[in-house]
Amino acid sequence: MGAAVSRWAHRLRTWRPPAPPLPDHLEPVLRRDDPEWFARELAIAAAPPWPVWLFLLRRCSWLVELFGRVEVTGAVPEELRRGPLLLAANHVGDFDPFVIAVALHRLGVVPRIMATGGIMSAPVAGPLLERAGGIRVDRGTSLARHAVRVTEVALVHGGHVVAYPEGRVGLAPDGWPERGRTGMARLALGVRVPVLPVSQWGAQEVLAYANDVTKLRTLGRSLRRRPVLRVHVGPPVFLEDLEVGRVGDAHRARMRIAAAITRGLVPLRAAGRPLLPDPTRPTTGVAAFPGGIVPDDVP
Repeated sequence: MGAAVSRWAHRLRTWRPPAPPLPDHLEPVLRRDDPEWFARELAIAAAPPWPVWLFLLRRCSWLVELFGRVEVTGAVPEELRRGPLLLAANHVGDFDPFVIAVALHRLGVVPRIMATGGIMSAPVAGPLLERAGGIRVDRGTSLARHAVRVTEVALVHGGHVVAYPEGRVGLAPDGWPERGRTGMARLALGVRVPVLPVSQWGAQEVLAYANDVTKLRTLGRSLRRRPVLRVHVGPPVFLEDLEVGRVGDAHRARMRIAAAITRGLVPLRAAGRPLLPDPTRPTTGVAAFPGGIVPDDVP
């Protein structure tokens, strides 16, 4: 019996849906020292959306709404939905990727979400997210460049990629978005695709920042209270006057992206509850625009 359970557990840990074949034109991208998942993610990025992912978006959004009422404002113009998109979102908690996926699908977007390597390596959930178009980001390691390459392939093939410019769950004490890193800004300037700001508020109430016991407590509380999970998609960020590689332009781009997200967040926070205290969340971050006040001279 013990051996059978061990075999079953091993199969569960190593299971993954079959990936599409890697297109011939992407074969030269691979190198011998690339991680084993890189070829899979390239193939998935170049392929149309996975039918199972489309089914889940269409039929299973009610699972997310068990924990809160999803309200979506803004729009994604049809002409933008037909081409590649970068969607820049503030990161308020571990539950918000599910909220964003549901919200964006309502607006006609099929999201491919960038996620940390830890989530992508998890049994079952990781392989499912990868096959759905999730892009692994191993921040602070030599493998981080692979995420850029996969994202480029996804965008060249018309994908809608959701990225978190902050690079982590935001840790500013007042809950406003941090200015983040320049990686997404450089990518947007290099590939020249529209960047839409995605502002969200409420998902931080569903799952606490850390501590499994606290996460379970807040999850159960959300089942009872069903907080409002607000998402707003704004117009494209103006980046046309900036160039990749020109000194200072990557910084200007990231500040404009942070400004657009912050502006969209102001009415969401005004309509929702204030930031609830979470003793498990550090407050070591610095908001790009404290108090949600964006200067008029920022485009």
